[in-house]
Amino acid sequence: MKKHTIRIVGGDYRRTPLIVTDAEGLRPTPDRVRETLFNWLRHFWEGNFSDKRVLDLFAGSGALGFEAASHGVAHVQMVENNKQAVAALRSVRNKLGADTVRIHDGDALHVLQRTEAPYDLIFIDPPFGKNWLDKVWPILPMVLAPDALIYVESEVKVETPPHFELEREQRAGHVYFHLFRFAATQETDNNA
Repeated sequence: MKKHTIRIVGGDYRRTPLIVTDAEGLRPTPDRVRETLFNWLRHFWEGNFSDKRVLDLFAGSGALGFEAASHGVAHVQMVENNKQAVAALRSVRNKLGADTVRIHDGDALHVLQRTEAPYDLIFIDPPFGKNWLDKVWPILPMVLAPDALIYVESEVKVETPPHFELEREQRAGHVYFHLFRFAATQETDNNA
């Protein structure tokens, strides 16, 4: 398979190249979008990343998850089901010595249904046109910490689902990107 690279744009691992496997549905988040996202996160977290747990559900190149690790989050769990992409992710993690990064070779829904750890941030950047968001939204409340943030990339503007609040949204080319906050209520707490 043909491969090209992108780079981590900020933090401790800045300028580290990431291999982008030429696989169906894999589109790495552009540099400008990642910079904007991490500026948003800096604002909401007041610059403190060190106690945050992050889940990168459709890791692909690892651009979002490695960017989070580069900014010093406590834990990053990446999930990817493409074997070549998983191998590339593990290679970068090992090269960096990024011991806060875990990589799961498997299905995003399976991980969501089995995880018990509450996450402070979940990246959802699935292959377009597969209705992944419809499958993921109902499960998210069970794995989110109070006031958790959810980053979503999509080919269309995403409507805010129940139990979430839209904090930020922008468009870059043909991609919409959104930052939602989990608005935990007594009802969602009891259902979790």
